[in-house]
Amino acid sequence: MLKLFKFLRWQEWIQIFLCLLLTIFHVWVDLKIPEYMSQITVLVQTEGSKMSEIWINGGYMLLCAFGSLATAILVGFFASRISALLSFRVRKGVYDSVGAFSMEEINKFSTSSLITRSTNDITQVQMFVAMGLQVLIKAPILAIWAIIKIVDKSWEWSVATAIAVAILVLLLSVIIIFALPRFKVIQKLTDNLNRVTRENLMGVRVVRAYNAESYQEEKFEQVNKSITKNTLITNRIMAMMMPGMTLIMSGLSLAIYWIGAYLINNAVGYEKVAKFSEMVVYSSYAIQVVLSFMLLIFIFILLPRASVSAKRINEVLNTKTKILDGNLTNVKRGKGEVEFKNVCFKYPGASDYVLKDISFKVKQGETVAFIGSTGSGKSTLINLIPRFYDATEGKVLIDGKNIKDYSQKDLHSKIGYVSQKAVIFSGSVFSNVAFGDNGKEKSDITDVKRALEIAQAKKFVEDKPNSYDFEVAQGGTNLSGGQKQRLSIARAICRNPEIFIFDDSFSALDYKTDKELRKDLSNQTKGATTFIVAQRIGTIMNADKIIVLDKGEIVGMGKHKELLKNCDVYKEIALSQLSEEELK
Repeated sequence: MLKLFKFLRWQEWIQIFLCLLLTIFHVWVDLKIPEYMSQITVLVQTEGSKMSEIWINGGYMLLCAFGSLATAILVGFFASRISALLSFRVRKGVYDSVGAFSMEEINKFSTSSLITRSTNDITQVQMFVAMGLQVLIKAPILAIWAIIKIVDKSWEWSVATAIAVAILVLLLSVIIIFALPRFKVIQKLTDNLNRVTRENLMGVRVVRAYNAESYQEEKFEQVNKSITKNTLITNRIMAMMMPGMTLIMSGLSLAIYWIGAYLINNAVGYEKVAKFSEMVVYSSYAIQVVLSFMLLIFIFILLPRASVSAKRINEVLNTKTKILDGNLTNVKRGKGEVEFKNVCFKYPGASDYVLKDISFKVKQGETVAFIGSTGSGKSTLINLIPRFYDATEGKVLIDGKNIKDYSQKDLHSKIGYVSQKAVIFSGSVFSNVAFGDNGKEKSDITDVKRALEIAQAKKFVEDKPNSYDFEVAQGGTNLSGGQKQRLSIARAICRNPEIFIFDDSFSALDYKTDKELRKDLSNQTKGATTFIVAQRIGTIMNADKIIVLDKGEIVGMGKHKELLKNCDVYKEIALSQLSEEELK
């Protein structure tokens, strides 16, 4: 928890100090009220007392009450402001950390867990800080000050107060032992609930197509029951708290007045008035002592859950990415030549290599295609170019320089990447194609139109309402698969990169659109190096170089006709899709 306080700035530390001063003043005026009450009690019972004296003491009580109200409001204001700013910066820190993660770190945390850590966990910390600044500072000051006020009073009352506090501590112990460990379990179950809900929403079409609603409901029901069961157990234990505290406070007041009645009865003369006044004051102070312990218990209830949340947040913040920036920055546009030198790769924690001794060179303007059976390592290979992962062994070079020497910003500026699954963001068609202005200060509508035209998307976009300003739903749910794929391709083209990477990006396109797109792409983007991962022979037949992968190794390299003659794996894939006449 304390590690998160590094996000506070000096202005907030000054406000925390002000909270401390205001809380001390708040406790002081609260504890002054019983003294004025005592004086009024004595004045009322003393013959010859002037009404003006009662009014004066009553006025002081009123001033103390207003002072207590004003300081409570100020402390609440500062506490809310500090906690809100802290959560704002922590949330930004978590977002920035996740944004800098490589695929290895992202895979370490599940998406649902990262969402929970960015929302629910930060809210828990914010709530604790907001309440802590109001209660955690006040409770010990109030307890110590109130005990000092009553320590020299009747020992009988002190014993009653000590018993009440002991019972309160016992109640707290029960809560700590039985309820608090379940808070950590609840947070993990919240992750699972988010995961199941997210899977169901993202896969709603598949769920309905397979009539799997009841199956998904059962999965959700299991997770929901688990979180409900743990929450109910925790809440039932916590439910003892408020009635228990009310009983303790009422019992203490009853004990003080019962003991007071006995002491007053044994007193003589003026001592009866003094004892009665002392009982009234003691009762107020004793309630303040118990109240301070109640406040501490309330904080102890929030603390474990906030601590669990803070630990989960720190796990994200303290996870260092293994993909570090190199020293090459502000690199001018190069040729886009790419070379793999004896590259081997295995996923973190895996024992087997996915890629083994991969070596090839691609010159400027060449189109290189990768083909192979599922799991042969095609996507893994091209994911090494933008450094989504780093090669386990060997080197990947761009323009003769190791990609590890480039800053990630400069490296990514060289690349136009189209993922296997089309990624579309909510917003307009224009904002999706000119995404983030593609590293430029401002994207021009001319660039967007050109990119859409090459990607064979201009016609369908202009047919949409509002054309380039057509609002795309989250995930592109109001577009077809082929339309989303073409917008993704247009986004890469609009960037005008040195290197294009198409990771099986033409699979959602029909053969005619595929052919026209690749033809326009070849004509309009001459000079750019192009990598294509594809399953269809027709997509890659005209590539300058085709690399055939099998079980992570290169088993063939050359042009289409060459591979038909000397690579059995390629020939087998080709004949499974096209006849010999078509291949010729």
